[in-house]
Amino acid sequence: MTGEKRHYGEAVSRLSAAQKSGQGVPAYLRWVNRGIGRRMGAMAYVLGLSPNAVTLLSAAVSFTGIGIIALAAPNAVMSWLAVVLLLTGYALDSADGQLARLLGVSSPAGEWLDHVVDALRLPAFHLGVAIGLYRRADAEIWTAALAVAFALVASTWFIGQLLAEKLGPKSVRAPGSDASAWVSLAKQPYDVSTSFLTMLFFPWLGTFIVLYAALLVFTALVAVLSLYRKYRWLASVTAGSSQEIS
Repeated sequence: MTGEKRHYGEAVSRLSAAQKSGQGVPAYLRWVNRGIGRRMGAMAYVLGLSPNAVTLLSAAVSFTGIGIIALAAPNAVMSWLAVVLLLTGYALDSADGQLARLLGVSSPAGEWLDHVVDALRLPAFHLGVAIGLYRRADAEIWTAALAVAFALVASTWFIGQLLAEKLGPKSVRAPGSDASAWVSLAKQPYDVSTSFLTMLFFPWLGTFIVLYAALLVFTALVAVLSLYRKYRWLASVTAGSSQEIS
């Protein structure tokens, strides 16, 4: 494609025709984030950026938002800025994969880089919340402990899901992959975008802690159920493979 003029509108159309299925995906990711990411991917295509460059840009934007949460004064302006940066980073996380498909340059190295950034971003977000709470004069130490617990839950669930995808047979779908469209709304509470949006309430400590703690409990319960189902699924497909071999 060297020397070829790249058109934004054509790129958006091509990406729209090659979207992943939204079946069972959380609502924000399905109806908002992928659409924004598609347009960001098309813009990156016009600018001549590589997918890895978009991945690194996503990391830089996200960690700027996390830094604001951890270190800036907890006021409405800073909270809004942090949320905008975090959601922008989330959209760029979608854009890198879409750009790779558009260019036809998907690679194990690019996928690895994307997963490394993802594995760091979400627990780092909650640790940023922990630092922000620890620094507040009006917050008790146990509120920071909530955020540390959330980081552990998020990290464990992420690696558990990733390993299930990698270790399970490619010809067999993981549990939950055939979920109906309405499940998108039911899954929204534990989508990363919901965690990011709670930061809008960060200046008002009492309200924030109630929302954040409720989200932690809900996410932990769903994570335990999800990891249990994936363990049972991997155990069943492994047992089936062993019987076939014998």
